[in-house]
Amino acid sequence: MEDITRLTVHELKSKLDKKEITPKEIVKSYINRINEKEKDVGAFVTLNLEDAEKEAIACDEEKEKKEYSGIPIGIKDNLCTKGVKTTCSSKMLENFVSPYDATVVKKLKENGIISLGKLNMDEFAMGSSTENSRIHVTRNPWNLNKVPGGSSGGSAAAVAADLVPWALGSDTGGSIRQPASLCGVVGLKPTYGLVSRYGLVAFASSLDQVGPITKDVTDSAILLNIIAGHDEKDSTSYNREKEDYTKNLNKSIKGIKIGVPKEFFGEGINKEVKEKLEEAIETYKKLGAIVEETSLDVAKMSLAAYYIIACAEASSNLGRFDGIRYGYRAKEYNSLKELYVNSRTEGFGEEVKRRIILGTYVLSSGYYDAYYKKAQKVRTVIKEKFNTAFNKYDVLLTPVSPTTAFNIGEKCNNPLEMYLADICTVSINIAGVPAISIPCGVDKKDMPIGMQLIGNRFEEGKILNAAYAFEQEIKFREKYKPDFRKE
Repeated sequence: MEDITRLTVHELKSKLDKKEITPKEIVKSYINRINEKEKDVGAFVTLNLEDAEKEAIACDEEKEKKEYSGIPIGIKDNLCTKGVKTTCSSKMLENFVSPYDATVVKKLKENGIISLGKLNMDEFAMGSSTENSRIHVTRNPWNLNKVPGGSSGGSAAAVAADLVPWALGSDTGGSIRQPASLCGVVGLKPTYGLVSRYGLVAFASSLDQVGPITKDVTDSAILLNIIAGHDEKDSTSYNREKEDYTKNLNKSIKGIKIGVPKEFFGEGINKEVKEKLEEAIETYKKLGAIVEETSLDVAKMSLAAYYIIACAEASSNLGRFDGIRYGYRAKEYNSLKELYVNSRTEGFGEEVKRRIILGTYVLSSGYYDAYYKKAQKVRTVIKEKFNTAFNKYDVLLTPVSPTTAFNIGEKCNNPLEMYLADICTVSINIAGVPAISIPCGVDKKDMPIGMQLIGNRFEEGKILNAAYAFEQEIKFREKYKPDFRKE
């Protein structure tokens, strides 16, 4: 019998439409899979299996079915879900049950999509390995001794391990694309403003964006169709005509111009990652694309600007969690000041505290102009460099991560080395443009390698089409799948 959990969402939808399977059978298959594999991976922080089963039975009985009635999903734990805990994998929000749904969650429900639970993440989305979660460490399904990436590590690991058919993540500096690359799945960071951030617990408001993590490119386009669109509740949400991202997926990529920025292939990029991307470039040439080496000198300046801007905004956004207005309250204190200090000391983890301190410093009197203001000027330069590149190219091709998945604990004591894991992804958030990570092969130890395709603002259609053409050519999912090994 066919394993339902191996199917993509568009395959599940086709079988549902033909009445070959029922929502109850789909959800039950995923519940069985979670019961079997979740103990190894640790992708979830809150499971919603009983309610999911009830919702699936209700879907079976619906006379007029919604578009994706009965398809399950996993949701990153920084997206508010009514009546279900939203903890951001932090002690600070360990008991917070949201009274409302994030806009993207509301859209899922309107389409009949059923949540199986909330997925693990680096605390308040700060990290590149999901080791900063205050709940537990998530493991990479390809090798359980390795990290799944972060901060959406739970989302990527859950999709890779077939615990959910697709998931929602959030991306502030690579937090969808980097774990997607390390777990061999597809991760899309949309244009800033295309998807509502209402109900997303803020880390860095000018950089955060919600996006899909899926098994293939078609599912990524489908989920983007569902969650994209203007929202009056989000002042940064862009009001533009609705687009169907699945429509152009079969379009030929003959003649499209792909730029390969040489600076992204320099020092620090693993030899095997480079080799696989060179093979991918040859595949694109074979498919008729025009591929040229170009210059886009943004990587190093982006990393410095990103950590100043992101930490400054985190310091401001997390100020509300003080033990009085929101969040965990310390049990012991003798004064108001002590209540603040104890609540935040006990409620926040090391990485969150590190970023709050950095952010408060760069915003403080005497340092604001030297750091934060300068970083914003650098941001303008980065945007202009991307604009210049897109005057000449349709798509830019780069690595996602300098390496494949590293061992759990390997970089924990070296924050700088961990931050360098984001060197290929942060510039995209600073520029506000879209980018997708798709698997392009594996290294000698059978760990996945991701390729990043970057597009101009609101040109998700172009990068999805380029990703789809490549995916159909190399057929990664047919050749490779995680084996849950322990090395």
